[in-house]
Amino acid sequence: MFVLAGEPDITPITNLITTWIHIGQALVGSVGALAFIFAFIWKITAVESKSALAAKQWIQRIVVGTIGVEVASSLVSILTNSVPTSAAH
Repeated sequence: MFVLAGEPDITPITNLITTWIHIGQALVGSVGALAFIFAFIWKITAVESKSALAAKQWIQRIVVGTIGVEVASSLVSILTNSVPTSAAH
């Protein structure tokens, strides 16, 4: 019968979660920056005021989404740091 000596090491899982968080942040940051640039150009070059208003709304959505991702990543970081690496006996 195989018995674990002590508690399992969750460091690899925590490192995996942290890696995926950083990858997600990089992707969202890159796509968000590109979308922001296109929406800004759209707003500047819009002929109709209705189109400029739509571009302004998209810019607001992009900013709020980017802030949401940062808050979510902070929350995940707090949650993963709250998990003890080994239980006290």
